[in-house]
Amino acid sequence: MNNLRPAQALNLRPAEAADVAAIHTLLKSYSDRGNLLPRTDKDIATNLTDFCVIVLSSQIVGCAALELFPNQLGEVRSLAVDKDHTNAGFGSLLVQHLIEEARQRGLSRLMALTYAPEFFHKLGFRTVPKATLPEKVWGICVRCYKFYNCDEIAVLLYL
Repeated sequence: MNNLRPAQALNLRPAEAADVAAIHTLLKSYSDRGNLLPRTDKDIATNLTDFCVIVLSSQIVGCAALELFPNQLGEVRSLAVDKDHTNAGFGSLLVQHLIEEARQRGLSRLMALTYAPEFFHKLGFRTVPKATLPEKVWGICVRCYKFYNCDEIAVLLYL
């Protein structure tokens, strides 16, 4: 539902230390439904420089993170939008911001593991076999509790 009114100020910015609790709450709402892997406050704080947030009327309504891997690969992680603001374009705005950031950092590829590949397809990503992303699979996924039963779909964008 889109509750955005023209007079409301929208701000997409890097995450700050004061945002950790709000990011955690937002991500927990997705992980509780099985749509994202859980992240602790400590993990968010440790990786805070990876995150950007959308602030609307002083409330964080969306977040996403860009994780870097070897071989010029980046990953869109922890993409979440508050349930009261879904379908407002905030998810697309966050991913487009990360695409631009990935380009500025000189990455050649940007990937995501997702349950919503159609969302990413609209932004130019293509579905690929996970095996084409060994930096992710053997660097991170191998430690995940879902490794042997992963049901996420890999999508990739060449930059």
